[in-house]
Amino acid sequence: MGRKHLFVCGVRVDKEDEMTCLIKGCNFVLRNIPHEAFVYAKHADSEFRFQTTQPDIFPYLLVNIGSGVSIVKVESEDKFERIGGSSIGGGTFWGLGALLTKTKRFDELLQLASKGQHTSVDMLVKDIYGGSYGSLGLTGDLIASSFGKSATADKEFSKEDMAKSLLHMISNDIGQLACLYAKLHQLSRVYFGGFFIRGHPVTMHTITYSINFFTKGEVQALFLRHEGYLGAIGAFLKGAEEDNPNQYSWGENYAGSSGLLSISPEMNPMQRARSGTFDMLEMDRLERQLVNLHLLQDPSSYIPDTVDLTEDAPAREYWLDCFEEALDGVVKRAVASQPDMAESVERAEKFRHKYRHKLQTLRHQPFAYGSLTVRSLLDTREHCLNEFNFPDPYSKIKQKENDSALKYYQKAVRSLEELSWEQRQFALVRGVLAGNVFDWGAKAVSDVLDSDPEFGFEEAKRQLEERPWLVDSYDQWLQRLKGRPHKCALFFVDNSGVDIILGVMPFVRELLSRGTEVVLASNSGPALNDVTNGELQILTERIAAMDPVIQAGLKDDRLTLIQSGSSSPCLDLSRLDKVLAMVVRERHTDLVIIEGMGRAIHTNYYATLSCESLKMAVIKNSWLADRLGGKLFSVVFKYEVPARGAHANAV
Repeated sequence: MGRKHLFVCGVRVDKEDEMTCLIKGCNFVLRNIPHEAFVYAKHADSEFRFQTTQPDIFPYLLVNIGSGVSIVKVESEDKFERIGGSSIGGGTFWGLGALLTKTKRFDELLQLASKGQHTSVDMLVKDIYGGSYGSLGLTGDLIASSFGKSATADKEFSKEDMAKSLLHMISNDIGQLACLYAKLHQLSRVYFGGFFIRGHPVTMHTITYSINFFTKGEVQALFLRHEGYLGAIGAFLKGAEEDNPNQYSWGENYAGSSGLLSISPEMNPMQRARSGTFDMLEMDRLERQLVNLHLLQDPSSYIPDTVDLTEDAPAREYWLDCFEEALDGVVKRAVASQPDMAESVERAEKFRHKYRHKLQTLRHQPFAYGSLTVRSLLDTREHCLNEFNFPDPYSKIKQKENDSALKYYQKAVRSLEELSWEQRQFALVRGVLAGNVFDWGAKAVSDVLDSDPEFGFEEAKRQLEERPWLVDSYDQWLQRLKGRPHKCALFFVDNSGVDIILGVMPFVRELLSRGTEVVLASNSGPALNDVTNGELQILTERIAAMDPVIQAGLKDDRLTLIQSGSSSPCLDLSRLDKVLAMVVRERHTDLVIIEGMGRAIHTNYYATLSCESLKMAVIKNSWLADRLGGKLFSVVFKYEVPARGAHANAV
């Protein structure tokens, strides 16, 4: 079907094929939005079980339920086929429901169904046989005949009961049809969308029940958070094809997106009128492609976040309180970062109001943006800061701390060189850990730094717990260093100032001296006081002017600085800058170092890699320390070696 043009008020309007746009939009959200798809379980502790974004989304079945039903098999980005459908769909439910109940509005009909009892209208197996029909595997409460009792009962049926019976009839028919096509084409992923769904609990529950019954759990009914936007997204992408949208990656902007609303039957009338899913979806286009780190042992099972706060209620309550209590400090630093502080106060108050509203929403609807995590809370805060033009609230703090730490760099290196080899290895690790204490994102640390500006590197070392540490693989690491040098180390760095200059750089210097190439991966954009790639380029040049080892590393291309693709205090190894991923692969990287509480504890603590890995962090939150069985400033030093043969397979 060719593109057609329509001119309205001097503006050209292009007509696109509906199904093509629908599939293109579906592929887009499955690829680009983490926790897009979910399973609905009405009676479970958590109604929503979000699926991890898969590297390969194909093939899948899309069951689009509008007026009728279209069943589409999607095999690749551009290959799909409508393999079946039905005239019995959402329009049937709406039309028959209007005749039966005199209710004209679709959402009111669903609300009636949510309150009804279908058993007063439907004939069940036990109504015919007095109980279950065991030899056929039929339970007594199974529907034998939809509306079967209405033919013989001499009574009026309530609108609620008739609506519920009708909903079950339509849903069971669609579910069975979807199951048959899924089995026929050997597909296990079935996504449901369309006007009939739109996040309503009663429709999702009946569809899920039907799928589970007909497939005995072999196929899951999957729903999409943004299914109402699929066609619109697809049309936008079609219109942007000249700009090649596939060369970019995208991310949901939590400040702009309103989130999945509560779908409780107790929803107030205004919420019900909004139809249960989204008011707005906002996406950010990133100026680079994000891809998996090939060194993940199993990308399909990789979950970056350590704790899912939608599942862990005590942790959720703590972290929501923690972020709300930290708001005053964030607002203060945001204002101080601006050239015109008086003008920025109003914007800062708007930021405060918006972010607090987001936190309150997440208290009642923790599933609003998928799985709630510390990472998503941090990212939401960064998105809200950016919305009100506070792109880097810690810019002045970072510059001041960088200048101060650079003055001590040469002295720190000289003191390390005076130590024996074994003493130096321990001092280097201790230096990275002490540097990691300087994290303005941790309230316990920011309180200290605010009250004591003279708090320095040596004071931070004294804060660290003595060995044995909370997680302590140092002896294994030391033994490994006595062996052959690593070929290439990928180091994900954390904070500016003391952390990167006095902690990380001496450690990098030692790796270079051993003959190991080093790739330093830092944030593409600002977040908290984390060092960005642009800042790190400048700092490294300044250090190189003082240190011939660093200078030689840069000159010989053995020390490389590349942006990670992230603008978060946390780290998702499935969404890294494509250039970084290519360099890591080309250099046959055999060591990954992840530093910091956000990158190594809140995320990636359980990440398994196909090469050696080292995760280093200081716990700067007393609640988290207690949860892990430690205390404030406990140390995590986690050195891991993959199963034999895993690295060879990955490379």
